[in-house]
Amino acid sequence: MDKFRRAEGILRREAGSLLSIESPPPASRSQIDRIHPPSYIDSLRFGTLDRAATVRLGLLPSASLLKRSALEVGGTLAATAAALTDGLACNLAGGTHHAFADRGLGFCVLNDVAIAIAELRSSHPDIRCMVIDTDAHQGNGTNGIFADDPNVFTYSIHVGRNYPAEKTPGSLDVPLPRYVSGLAYLEQLEATLPSAVEDFSPDFVFWIAGADLHRDDRFGQMNLEDDHFAARDRLVLGLISSNNTPTAVLYGGGYNRDREHTARLHAGTVLRVRAAVAPER
Repeated sequence: MDKFRRAEGILRREAGSLLSIESPPPASRSQIDRIHPPSYIDSLRFGTLDRAATVRLGLLPSASLLKRSALEVGGTLAATAAALTDGLACNLAGGTHHAFADRGLGFCVLNDVAIAIAELRSSHPDIRCMVIDTDAHQGNGTNGIFADDPNVFTYSIHVGRNYPAEKTPGSLDVPLPRYVSGLAYLEQLEATLPSAVEDFSPDFVFWIAGADLHRDDRFGQMNLEDDHFAARDRLVLGLISSNNTPTAVLYGGGYNRDREHTARLHAGTVLRVRAAVAPER
């Protein structure tokens, strides 16, 4: 997918020196192994993943795929560290929420959020983390990894009858009808997310934003327009800012029929995050 390159280009043109874009190292094997068993990682590295698992993943296993995925996780680790210092930071990728500990699904190879939470716990063992998932698809892998963890709250607002067909319950799932309107989506988000944030009171937030809610997305099955994305972002960022909660923002999915529009939707969220960090500029 070229959305990553396109979105970076938009950000460099529109934000310039007001936005610092870094190239972090890939996640180390020891960091990855905190979540994913060696047998799964080795099957990716050596291309020995069986055919059924490869079909479910949607990508051919290889050392290069593992390297690319480790780089994506490295971006989330870097954004997590930056958020602890600056309050808000973004990975210009990430949000691979369909990956379970022992298997990848739906183009998600490694679960970057789970690995980042494990890394946080190495220095902050009692930290309370919240995953706010506003991607159009349920974050089933993240839900599964943290199903019995009282210090991780997983919130997912998504289309109920869409991929994944078999849902894995999270702390709070908000399933919506297919082709939900932008206004109805925002009403449900406002009715459910603020109270969840207040009740759980997280020490750190991972926000998987998602660009696949747009009416022209190929897979999202929602009907949001660009202005609904802006309203969504303002709502989430307002909650984060009012509670002074460090937050790492991740791309999630986006498959618009207009590939440039996918990139612009992702970049728009990042630009709104930058404005929330430095509104006076």
